[in-house]
Amino acid sequence: MKLIFAAFLLLFSVTNIYSQKAEKDSISRKKITLIKINDAPKIDGILDEEVWKNAPVAENFIERNPENGKPESPDFKTTVKVLYDDTGIYFGATMIDPHPENIQKQLAERDDIGNDDVFGITINGYDDHQQAVLFFVQASGVQADAKIMSTANDDFSWNAVWFSAVKINENGWTVEIKIPYSELRFPKKEVQTWGINFIRMIQKTRQNLTWNFVDNKKATYLMYDGILEGIQNIQPPLRLSLTPYFSTYFNHFNGKSTANFNGGMDIKYGINDAFTFDMTLIPDFGQTSFDNSILNLGPFEQQFEEQRSFFTEGTELFNKGNLFYSRRIGGHPSVDPETSVDEKVTEYPSKVKLFNAFKISGRTNKGLGIGFFNGITEKMEAQILNEKTGETRNEVVEPWTNYNVLVLDQRFHENSSVTLVNTNVVRDGNFRDANSTAFLWNINDKKNIYNYFGALKGSWVMDDGTKFGSRGQVGFAKNSGKNRFSFDGNYVTKNWDINDLGFSTSTNFANYNSYYGYRILEPTKKFNNIYLNFNVNYYHRLAPYLFTNLVINHNNQFTNKNFRSYGGGFELTPFGENDIYEPRTAGRFSKKPSYLNTWIWTESDSRKKFQYNVNFDYYAYNETGRNLVNLSFYLRYRFSDQFNTIWRFNPSFSNNETGFAGKEGTEIYMGKRQRNTYENSLTSQYTFNEKMSLSLAFRHYYSDVTYKSFFTLNEDGTLTPTSQFNKNLNGTYNSWNVDLRYSWWFAPGSQLTLMYRNAVDDYLEISRMKFKDNFNTLFNEPMVNNISLKLTYYLDYNQAKHWFKKKD
Repeated sequence: MKLIFAAFLLLFSVTNIYSQKAEKDSISRKKITLIKINDAPKIDGILDEEVWKNAPVAENFIERNPENGKPESPDFKTTVKVLYDDTGIYFGATMIDPHPENIQKQLAERDDIGNDDVFGITINGYDDHQQAVLFFVQASGVQADAKIMSTANDDFSWNAVWFSAVKINENGWTVEIKIPYSELRFPKKEVQTWGINFIRMIQKTRQNLTWNFVDNKKATYLMYDGILEGIQNIQPPLRLSLTPYFSTYFNHFNGKSTANFNGGMDIKYGINDAFTFDMTLIPDFGQTSFDNSILNLGPFEQQFEEQRSFFTEGTELFNKGNLFYSRRIGGHPSVDPETSVDEKVTEYPSKVKLFNAFKISGRTNKGLGIGFFNGITEKMEAQILNEKTGETRNEVVEPWTNYNVLVLDQRFHENSSVTLVNTNVVRDGNFRDANSTAFLWNINDKKNIYNYFGALKGSWVMDDGTKFGSRGQVGFAKNSGKNRFSFDGNYVTKNWDINDLGFSTSTNFANYNSYYGYRILEPTKKFNNIYLNFNVNYYHRLAPYLFTNLVINHNNQFTNKNFRSYGGGFELTPFGENDIYEPRTAGRFSKKPSYLNTWIWTESDSRKKFQYNVNFDYYAYNETGRNLVNLSFYLRYRFSDQFNTIWRFNPSFSNNETGFAGKEGTEIYMGKRQRNTYENSLTSQYTFNEKMSLSLAFRHYYSDVTYKSFFTLNEDGTLTPTSQFNKNLNGTYNSWNVDLRYSWWFAPGSQLTLMYRNAVDDYLEISRMKFKDNFNTLFNEPMVNNISLKLTYYLDYNQAKHWFKKKD
């Protein structure tokens, strides 16, 4: 509690110190002053209404990439007209193009950026240079939106409901947009002043232009927006929307077929101008994609990406400090049942059911961001059979559980912040509870050249007593100019544990990092940009001290005038590594030989129909016969603006690697093994129009491991050959899954999704099977077949209320 109290004091003392606005840097800001209209234009992509004739204009765009600071060409002139009324703000953009027949307009799903020309708008309702909302309209008509932050943690999972239309004509193309006030956040004032910028991307020349100049050499994009003013006396509508859903599933597995029907609702309510309440009732996540599971031989669990929209959308506050891993909510049960000699588990829940969840988030006009998340999961039981008596009993493997996250994030100086984060897990009954708290700081100087950052974190686990662990970081960086650098140090104590609601692996270590980067962002005679990076990292065990590793790294990237990218680098560990995690026993370590890792890669121009990326990665160890080869191939072919397909192939070959094999009493055994892994994936998409698409995702993962010899691990980390350990650890893991999905956005915010899914996996205690035999064995396993239909419908209160009004 002392840590929490101290963090609160520091949070609000810093807020008080910087409550007055810092003097602005001498960044030139264009300005546009709006006029109010009574008759709204029709959103059809044609700017022919009378209201557009006298609308204020934003023009004279400036190139951001590749030639930063160059004025736009008259042949590609861009003008943007802006208007507003009591319901929203309107944009009409005209983009001249001397060859409109060559305007790139590949169709893609919503929020995907295709091979397209793009018009974009960023709006910062609080004009604080730290967070904005982004709206993209592509020449194909496809929308994309996101929340963008000065920290570059952009959130493309955020979805707004807005209106747009595109027309390509003999002079180029035009865009018409309406953004309702309900999708924006701004203070409750009579006169509004917003930060705004406009973006144009010309795909055939790979140019990125903005209305207000953005200097690539320093600071962030959000520091360079212009000013929108003139919006007065508007009354933002009640922000209330309901998204009910209906879903049905048909499943077939191991000869049994089941069907079920579900219904529920997501609710979004604007508490005030700044804060939003989101809630999911009886959630349904049945159509989330399969996890890309692997054969994991390492000491730590595999981390999976979150794919449930409720946990990905609008979570930028909750992700601060990396204490919140949402896959813990509704994941696997936290304990295994206890069984006697005569008992066996006949039913065990694979996942915990989420009962409901809600989140409240927003930011005051003084820059204080507040986020609160709550989720509740249901009690889950395993069924246990006594094979001797035939009796069955149930045992709770996950009780009713309450998950909470609280975030306070204070911004100041327009480019800095301090943050307090707390997570809490409370389980019913005699089950483990947990708590974690973090205080973070990210402070930039006035000119956004130097950055001071750090964190102090604590974790408490209550399970037969209280276990406390801590983690800390402090660092300094220069983030602008051609020459950039950073230094930071980190420590983690042995009792650090946030795995009830977070994700943590390595503990009891400290490391010190240094970085130097040289970059050329202005085009040269041969290159559009060059990045050269150098890193040195030193690691040691915290208690008792033990050197673990020194890693030296160099990597580089070049993009030439034809927009082909390539690069490479090397990494070496000159003194080898004392690995404190592979033995799976506290206080022990195993010695790993030093290595030299080299890699090279190349990527072709993404504007072409055919695009490729090839990567070769080779580790040479200072040990006879030991090496690691990683290959990566990416091939994409765009058959038309509607149809494209991507193939990825990632083989890996690890020769004579050494890893944990087992433990008997105090003896730890290590094994020398050969491991071969192949991962194939194919994704294809046919897009009918900007609202309808058909997509296929296929993945086959195959990995086999063959143990050649075993060793006992000595106290000094060396190995001694042994014949005492002879378990069969050879194995082959296969995973196959197919997702075929039809998606139709039939109305704003409303979607119908039809999906067919097919999946099977197996693990065999043999290796080096023939590829044909491997497939025959895999498809002898029971296969999951699933067909699902889900309908979500977006209901906005401000529109729905008119449905029930009586006619005069």
